[in-house]
Amino acid sequence: MRLCHVHDIPDGGARGFDTAGAGQDTLFVVRRGEQLAAYVNSCPHHDTPLAWRRDAYLNAAGDRIVCAAHGALFEIDTGRCTLGPCLGDALTPLSLRTDPDGEVFLAPQQDSETTP
Repeated sequence: MRLCHVHDIPDGGARGFDTAGAGQDTLFVVRRGEQLAAYVNSCPHHDTPLAWRRDAYLNAAGDRIVCAAHGALFEIDTGRCTLGPCLGDALTPLSLRTDPDGEVFLAPQQDSETTP
């Protein structure tokens, strides 16, 4: 499934996607240069969406993913919670594929992974 072009996600920022047509973002992608990380938009603490407003998935410093409901902080590269009520838990990662033209696609997920 095509999500966007890599440059549609601001460098050092994030963007959510409603791939299930649910009316809210079911996944989000964080971009650092040409590196992308994608996760299911659900805090492991209570399965609440992470962003406090559209595409607001990062803390003010832009170095951690933050849950707006609980204040939990997550590493961008691993999704591991480093602060908050779900300490040690992790966000559910998703696989992406980027073609040579910079188009970003949600890669087919393994059976054990959650598909949004």
